[in-house]
Amino acid sequence: MSWKRTVLVTGGAGFIGSHVVRLMVNKYPDYRIVNLDKLTYAGNLKNLTDVESAANYVFVKADVRDTEALKKVFEDYEVTDVIHLAAESHVDRSIEGPMEFVLTNVVGTVNLLQQAKESWGEGEHVFHHVSTDEVYGSLGEEGLFEETTSYDPRSPYSASKASSDHFVRAYYHTYGLPIKISNCSNNYGSHHFPEKLIPLMINNIVNKKPLPVYGKGENIRDWLWVNDHASAIDTIFHNGRVGEAYNVGGLNEWTNIDLVRYLCRLLDKKLGRAEGESEELVTFVTDRAGHDMRYAIDATKIEQELKWKPSVTFEEGLESTVDWYLENTEWIDEVTSGEYRAYYEEMYQNR
Repeated sequence: MSWKRTVLVTGGAGFIGSHVVRLMVNKYPDYRIVNLDKLTYAGNLKNLTDVESAANYVFVKADVRDTEALKKVFEDYEVTDVIHLAAESHVDRSIEGPMEFVLTNVVGTVNLLQQAKESWGEGEHVFHHVSTDEVYGSLGEEGLFEETTSYDPRSPYSASKASSDHFVRAYYHTYGLPIKISNCSNNYGSHHFPEKLIPLMINNIVNKKPLPVYGKGENIRDWLWVNDHASAIDTIFHNGRVGEAYNVGGLNEWTNIDLVRYLCRLLDKKLGRAEGESEELVTFVTDRAGHDMRYAIDATKIEQELKWKPSVTFEEGLESTVDWYLENTEWIDEVTSGEYRAYYEEMYQNR
């Protein structure tokens, strides 16, 4: 079959990546979607069982740090476009071991950029780099992150993503590579590896385990439903302007402690527990080093230019997320065994 486009999605077995792959495979049957993933602890092919037999889907196990593997993928599948999601993403892990983040997030991104530069000639191509709002640093009580906000990363993770953003822009300005960048707020939804706040809290509430909250829980985050993020990536990939960046946010802000308490009330109701029972599990632990106080996205540009905005309220998205985890306990049991359990003990047991 002759494909209209062959889109390489890196990190497509991860949390956000699997939602993007699923959307692209189902929405564009005339596109071949090549999912390239190293399958680290956070990559899970069971996230994609519903599309793994689709005629326009291909999985390749490879590392973005491996230049020869990238070259082979571009040649074998005649890749026309890239949606780059492969990244080490957990801030705590970056504090414990920053070099892995440099190698994957910075070197891996440059490897992809270079391969795209060498492979693509004339014709329509897009290199869509998916990044984070954490590159902007920390906000005070007022203000929002805009696309023109100066970069001020505070953690090894955000520094690695900021560096990758700069390299993406450099390849556009220096070599004319057709790039697009999106910077999103915190994602939540189904298939989220339970080291992140929301799935961690859901899993611990269900199992009546302590709910570790950093500091006093006063840090503020803007939350974006992962299905809405996948939709935004699709929109930017197809309709965004080349060379431009777009901020993608959920248009809501919650303190961590208010979010945890809301989850406690929601799950107490769904699990038939006494009101306030789960909230007794809240345990305040030593704050994360360099913990940014507040993130908040101004999504005016993507809404006005591309007519995108979130499709659900946070409360609606959160309830559907909770329901998914309650209905998929086997998935949770599988991903929380082995390496993750040891990591969880290391990160939280003695805090």
